[in-house]
Amino acid sequence: MTFVQLIDCRTNRFDDINRLMDQWVEQSRGKRTATHAVVAKDRSDASHLIEIVEFPSYEEAMRNSRLPETDRIFREMVALCDGSPTFTNLDVVRDAQLHTGTARRFFEVLAGDGDLSPMAGIVAEHYRDHDPANEQDVIGLDHLRREMDVWRDGFDFVLRIEDQFAEGDRVCTRWSWEGTQKGEFLGIPATGKKAAMTGTTVFRFDDRGRIAEGWWQYDRLGLMAQLGALEPTEL
Repeated sequence: MTFVQLIDCRTNRFDDINRLMDQWVEQSRGKRTATHAVVAKDRSDASHLIEIVEFPSYEEAMRNSRLPETDRIFREMVALCDGSPTFTNLDVVRDAQLHTGTARRFFEVLAGDGDLSPMAGIVAEHYRDHDPANEQDVIGLDHLRREMDVWRDGFDFVLRIEDQFAEGDRVCTRWSWEGTQKGEFLGIPATGKKAAMTGTTVFRFDDRGRIAEGWWQYDRLGLMAQLGALEPTEL
């Protein structure tokens, strides 16, 4: 379960606090377990600061607090504050909107012109993909990237999100796809033909907010027919 910690303090040395946070980010690189951090200043009281730090779970937050870098930065932070900071520990009981945004980002990266490296922050390393067009499930982020490259190398395409629904740790996306075959696709040489289809994808998210499993439904047979890859049916 996602865990959020609120650190509430008062200080007139905001610039020093800011530099301290930069030091913590740099010195704990590769070690810290925080996934997101925001520092906010009270509009009605400039000396009132709140830091909001997000972790994949309470256990990961505790592991982060035991880092020597975190302990040292905290002691220096206390010295810059007027009084001791207070902590509020929160278990996130609803983050479906965050999952929806991540699912949308997945499709944006898939249909984009850049490389697929951003998928590392979106998809879990041991992701499992269920696609009825494949005889076996695709397991692992690297294998998923190769599946994506088959589509990206075979088509110039656009992908539009038509609807999204979220419940618990799952997000359902209804999408539409239009493409022109520019390269080989599943043994079919480039045809230059245009094709279109619609589909639905359900993603399950893990406790770190990454996509851990996916189920796909789309008309691949209809796509192959549009590419002229199917023999005409005799009546």
